[in-house]
Amino acid sequence: MILSDLGYIGDDDNFLVEGFTVGRVTQEHKERYIVSDGETEYNCEITGNLRFTSNTRADFPAVGDWVTMTVYDSNMGIIHKILPRKSLLERQAVGKYGEKQIISANIDVALIIQSIDNNFSVNRLERYLTICYSASIEPVFVISKIDLAGDDMIESVLKEMDLRERKVKTILMSNTSLKGLDEIMTLLQKGKTYCVIGSSGVGKSTLINNLLKKNILRTGNISDSTNKGRHITSHRELFVLDNGAIIIDTPGMKELGIIENEDGIKTTFDEIYDLSLKCKFSDCTHTTESGCAILEAVDIGTLDKETLENFRKIQRDQMRFQISIADKRKKEREFGKMAKEIMKEKKKNKY
Repeated sequence: MILSDLGYIGDDDNFLVEGFTVGRVTQEHKERYIVSDGETEYNCEITGNLRFTSNTRADFPAVGDWVTMTVYDSNMGIIHKILPRKSLLERQAVGKYGEKQIISANIDVALIIQSIDNNFSVNRLERYLTICYSASIEPVFVISKIDLAGDDMIESVLKEMDLRERKVKTILMSNTSLKGLDEIMTLLQKGKTYCVIGSSGVGKSTLINNLLKKNILRTGNISDSTNKGRHITSHRELFVLDNGAIIIDTPGMKELGIIENEDGIKTTFDEIYDLSLKCKFSDCTHTTESGCAILEAVDIGTLDKETLENFRKIQRDQMRFQISIADKRKKEREFGKMAKEIMKEKKKNKY
């Protein structure tokens, strides 16, 4: 295997330095990384300089990143630099307002997995679509475990999808009967990178095992007692399939906080944004105004009410994130100002 088998196309050659090796991060374990150059996998850590010049977690390497490194002792390495990313799939860090968590980097297509039995939610899907569109990543929706559903349930789910999210490609799949697996395999192209995202227990790792035709990843089901997925995948990992496609497994996500990129919301809810241009008043809040094209569309049934409510909720989440970032930057400026005043006073007293 060579670098091109990992998806490298040489666009970043201007950033390369003689004496350094290019590799792709294939695993991440709490700031220790596995990096492959196509022939060898190296256990790597980052340089102190990269660590101390990083302002946020997004400045650290992530699975899918291309990096430059120095290698030693046959399978050890030190990461010096992250090459420019063409895409970055990220969400708000859980419990840390104003901070981001990277899901994976340099992704072409995201496979969003939901199981039909107890995990299906268009509201949650729209959150995934928002973070994908924010990163200019093509989303594909995979509804798993259809072997557990009757025809009526499948028809009901497809009807809801047709009502609310008509534009996203949807695949029905069973990891047991393997129905839909061929359709997914046809979708996966050599040299392109795909990531599998979704809640725990929906069949992400089982899907990758089926695509690899090997039982490499541990798998788990939805708990009967809690009705929630068990966390089996503990880290992100990159694999190369027999057909040359590259796929990344990710841990299950219970929460999916929205970050500041407004383009993702506009693309997910483009119908609402288009309708807003037809409102009678330019400052319409789309709540009680007469002449509001959005409210009229809900009244006549051309816009689903739940879609509008989810749109508003996601907008509020984004606003909270933006406010958190603004507060954080304000505190940093105040701290910097205070530090300068202290240094100035110390210098004054010295003389």
